[in-house]
Amino acid sequence: MRNSVQFLLPQMLCLMLLSFQHEVETKSTIEPCNSSDSCPSLLSYLVPWDSKVSEIATRFHVNASDILASNSLFPITSSSAHQILRAKTFLKIPIFCSCVDGIRRSISTTYTVHAADTPASISEAYGGLVSAEQIKIVNSINGSNPLRSGGTLVIPLPCTCFDNVNNGGTAVYMSYVVQTRESLSSIAAKFGTTISDLKAVNGFWEPAVDPGDILSVPVAACSSATLKWYDESMIVPNGSYTLTASNCIKCSCEPMDITMQCVPSGLAVPCYNLRCKQSNLIIGNECVEHSETACNVIQCVYRGHRGGKILSSTKNSSYLQCPDNVCHRGASCRPFSSYSEDPFGMSPKISSSLPLPVSKASQRTRASNGSLGRFLINLLQIFLFLKFIIF
Repeated sequence: MRNSVQFLLPQMLCLMLLSFQHEVETKSTIEPCNSSDSCPSLLSYLVPWDSKVSEIATRFHVNASDILASNSLFPITSSSAHQILRAKTFLKIPIFCSCVDGIRRSISTTYTVHAADTPASISEAYGGLVSAEQIKIVNSINGSNPLRSGGTLVIPLPCTCFDNVNNGGTAVYMSYVVQTRESLSSIAAKFGTTISDLKAVNGFWEPAVDPGDILSVPVAACSSATLKWYDESMIVPNGSYTLTASNCIKCSCEPMDITMQCVPSGLAVPCYNLRCKQSNLIIGNECVEHSETACNVIQCVYRGHRGGKILSSTKNSSYLQCPDNVCHRGASCRPFSSYSEDPFGMSPKISSSLPLPVSKASQRTRASNGSLGRFLINLLQIFLFLKFIIF
């Protein structure tokens, strides 16, 4: 009997360990809510295998152009959606986070089952953002209700809002899947935040995370709340951009500069009213006027859109010393007294009082032509002088 117990003991311990591991859940952030509003949010996604942008967009039910924008990939062309992203490429997937049954999550994503699919393979397709167990629970998958090819599954994706605020500043929260050998310290450094911030947001007492844990990571963002836009609000995560005004305007939030920058997108779409009224500047242009006592910076800024019309206005700022980051961008500060609207408005009209740009090759040609002209004139004058003396 004793020998039998000794034989069974290792197997019993193994079963207990497996049972314990099965009961341990990965950490994830749950935000309670009681409203029906939604907020912009992000999902971290490590591409599991080589995939086209369009395939990933279909998987998450988002536009391919939105994926490109969230990852600051530009320009957007007709072939962009067919671009192949290699396995292990890191992406930020933009979604809207809703309040569902009292907690924040996105359930707008559905998945069509294929013949060889399993809950584990579907979980892998979504980069571990949803577990196989969650897929089975939400969709009531069990022995009497197995996966069926062609069936549709609801995929609950984690997300948080926290009012889009972090430490008093605008933020968009990203659900991040912890990878092997990562720590709170390395994740904080990767996304420009702090360990204490991650602990506070995720409710951790100890700075310990495991692979597969899903953290809520605050990403600093630019907001249009203080920009006096007409009937339009926008939050753009740092290091990404958003297209607006029928894809005519590209508003970006550059890394290390939490200020919204809006310029013409340059895409092949008809755009109107890109120039500020009574100005030689188009949206995004700025120019500098120097005086004896100050430096005046004049900018043409985006103010939203209404009924297909793009709104803009000039903004004037004065400095005792010109800022280092001021870019002239070749625009003239001279106002127009009147001008006809350019139906596509993609570039400012050139004032007739301003010199046209000339290439260096053209300058060399003009210089050589000028020298030859002066030589011929001098030769003609000598000929006329000699003719006068002889005759």
